[in-house]
Amino acid sequence: MPRPSSAEGVVVAQIRPRSAAAVAGLMAGDRLLSINGVPLRDSIDFHFQAGEESLRIEVDRNGRTESLIIHRREGKDLGVELQVPRPADISTCANKCVFCFIHQLPKGMRKSLYVKDDDYRLSFLHGNYITLTDLPEEELQRIETQRLSPLYVSVHATDPDLRWALLGKPRIKGDLLPRMRRLARAGIRMHAQIVLCPEWNDGPHLEKSVKDLAELYPGVATVAVVPVGLTRFRERLPALRTVTPAEARDLVGAIEAWQREYRRRLGSRLVFAADELYLAGGLEPPPTRDYEGFPLVEDGVGLVRRFTEEFRRALQHLPREVQPARAVSVVTGEMFAARLGALLDQVRVDGLTVTVLPVVNEFFGGNIGVAGLLTGQDILAQLSGRSLGDLVLLPDVALRDEANVFLDDLTAADLEAALGVPVRPAASTARALLTALLENLVTV
Repeated sequence: MPRPSSAEGVVVAQIRPRSAAAVAGLMAGDRLLSINGVPLRDSIDFHFQAGEESLRIEVDRNGRTESLIIHRREGKDLGVELQVPRPADISTCANKCVFCFIHQLPKGMRKSLYVKDDDYRLSFLHGNYITLTDLPEEELQRIETQRLSPLYVSVHATDPDLRWALLGKPRIKGDLLPRMRRLARAGIRMHAQIVLCPEWNDGPHLEKSVKDLAELYPGVATVAVVPVGLTRFRERLPALRTVTPAEARDLVGAIEAWQREYRRRLGSRLVFAADELYLAGGLEPPPTRDYEGFPLVEDGVGLVRRFTEEFRRALQHLPREVQPARAVSVVTGEMFAARLGALLDQVRVDGLTVTVLPVVNEFFGGNIGVAGLLTGQDILAQLSGRSLGDLVLLPDVALRDEANVFLDDLTAADLEAALGVPVRPAASTARALLTALLENLVTV
């Protein structure tokens, strides 16, 4: 696991015009070395040190070092956007988790997809999950000193031997709970995740893990239980299987029972089932209040309920008709297709015809049915030759960066050229989807 390097500064990506940084003379491409004499290791150090109203910043500009003074009014943003870390700057994961999705990728995809990060800085900044397996003492101290909270922790099992096996029997075994207790005592809030692998960490093992983590509440604020995702590329990897519909229903039942207990005892439900478990079991997700503010929605916990409620609210503000009339095809993954179709059937707008097109994930295979892992080639193969109407809407979660690139490096523009129909990404919110249906018509 490569360690974050010693202080080498952070690079400016962009300066907002007329901001305090712009007035002081900072420019894109500048490497910021220190603030008020404190060396900068990364963007966390920058934000931690940049809270004063008067800042003396040492800058490396084209190999020359100079000092700039920035004055700003209290509470005002500096106007500095920093470059994202390079892959070489990220602490990577030395584990070989039996369920790791990266180990289930085919060869030949873009290099960035194979980066296994295990970096507490990305956990704090972006909600990435980390194992805490071999984090050195100085970095634990930094988390405590700079109050890097919340953190997102890949737990999977609290039993040390079982967790060691799930992580692929790494060189350093360690015991996770003492570290989590230490961080909890320091006031660091943690969101725990358990990737549920049938016949590995389910049953009594899951119950023990949830119970152990509950003892750390409120340091451990939530526990997400997520079913394992398996692709067809599991070569020379440990045998795993997916959760059956009956198992999904049993898991949801157990989790909801624990929620009732913890809500009574702790004031919080604490443990939450991923949407995939409800969908796999053919169950209705809980009401909005049961998600307690949706703290884990980015991890697929409560996304279906939030989307559904937003959709129902947005239905009240639809126009009676749309001009010109249009037929729109909406692409999604298998998992959400039936529910999305049922919601879109409620759209009663004259002149608008909507068809939901579920795309089977042939590329990854296995039990991968979420929209975010659809590839351009699967969409193209399954839409070719079909009547697509006037517009095709794609889930933007399947696309990366501003070029609208799929995981297999096809682009939305590639699909548009091949299908002969305008193809546009739509944000994965109900309001954005309805707006795209009503306003984003492009005539060929």
